[in-house]
Amino acid sequence: MKKPIYDTMIVGPVSLDIMIDCHDVEDRLTGGAVVQSGFAAANVGANTAIFTKLDPADADVYEAFADTPADVYWRPSTHTTSIRNKYFTEDKETRECTLLSKCDGFSVEDLPPVETQIYHFAGLTVGDFPNEMLKEAAKKGKVAVDVQCLLRRGEDDGSMNFYDWAEKKEYLPYIDFLKTDAAEAKILTGTDDRKEAAKMLHEWGAKEVVITHNTEVLAYDGEEFYTCPIKARSFIGRTGRGDTTFAGYLVERLHKSVPEALLFATALVSLKMETPGPFRGTREDVEKYIADFYQD
Repeated sequence: MKKPIYDTMIVGPVSLDIMIDCHDVEDRLTGGAVVQSGFAAANVGANTAIFTKLDPADADVYEAFADTPADVYWRPSTHTTSIRNKYFTEDKETRECTLLSKCDGFSVEDLPPVETQIYHFAGLTVGDFPNEMLKEAAKKGKVAVDVQCLLRRGEDDGSMNFYDWAEKKEYLPYIDFLKTDAAEAKILTGTDDRKEAAKMLHEWGAKEVVITHNTEVLAYDGEEFYTCPIKARSFIGRTGRGDTTFAGYLVERLHKSVPEALLFATALVSLKMETPGPFRGTREDVEKYIADFYQD
């Protein structure tokens, strides 16, 4: 039987997350960028593959993705990534992250032998993916990278700090879609100006740049800047904002223009943030949200 050609393959570790809100209420869940992105892409209709690593003694990988139509591929790992997130504000914009454990790194040889239009690298920390993996994936399909996994490093004491990506100018040319948040963009470029940061990242090689912010999402394709406001009515589902945005943008860009994909992705994440956990709605839910809140 011929294997499917996926729209997107989302690659990254699941995380056993410990979430502590500003009132010290604790919640535990199986999360991570691969979960947030995987649910978002698959539930809006993209033919989605998920590839992850974990210690099967820690969690059931199929149970973690049971509510989404994505195809799940995985490999066992010595450990499962686990992160404790302590939030200090109601809007969850300020937090402290502690790396409790980390899964084995990924390699090109690990990837399942199926075809995909986009390789979406949704890692959590430095070491999840070697730089050369981006170069090799670019020979097979389009490459999309959430830059968090190239900047956020787990220290020996479990603290997590952000550092510039030393090899960025060598490897950005292999990236078709690059996603950062505003703080990560500044680390990479040295500027607070999101448009200027996007321009610099494009000039260094990234073909399209998406920068998320708590008020809007910006996209730049080397010719035009596009922005779209976030219109969430609640922020209780703030965790996974960037992952959801990027996944929605990528799958729309397979058949839509930059501004169309940006509108869809921003409406998707606005809706998602109103409910904790990954996006469990439908494409029709997002289209209704656009009709209700984005017609001005």
